[in-house]
Amino acid sequence: MRRYLLFLVAACSLSACAGARQPWVELGGHRYVVELAQDDAARARGLMFRDAMDADRGMLFIHDTQEPQAYWMKNTKIALDILYFDNDHKLVSQQRDVPPCSLGDACPPYPSNAPARYVLELNAGQAEKLKLQDGALLKFGPGIPQAK
Repeated sequence: MRRYLLFLVAACSLSACAGARQPWVELGGHRYVVELAQDDAARARGLMFRDAMDADRGMLFIHDTQEPQAYWMKNTKIALDILYFDNDHKLVSQQRDVPPCSLGDACPPYPSNAPARYVLELNAGQAEKLKLQDGALLKFGPGIPQAK
């Protein structure tokens, strides 16, 4: 029995059970496993220096307050869709197909057109694929902090 339990624990840690513990969001009927950027250092680093990101992955930036946001692509090597959401998880602004930037501090900003609390970065083209329109709702999976 003990050997069987050890097998289950090992199998679970190497399979879908591990995926079940990863934070996720759902948007437009599609689920994305997300990395969370919840502090200034993680938000500043974002997806810098990465060569690729799986199609079902993204990064969710969580800000302390809802306010106008602006993101840039400094040292980012992959094109992204930058999606801005308010406290109620409603899509309030979109920057689609934002190109990589290697200009350092000269990279342009990509602002939200409305106050936002959450920012979701996905691979470029995902917003078009999902036919996202402002007002779309972002569903949070377990373990993602909610606005207070």
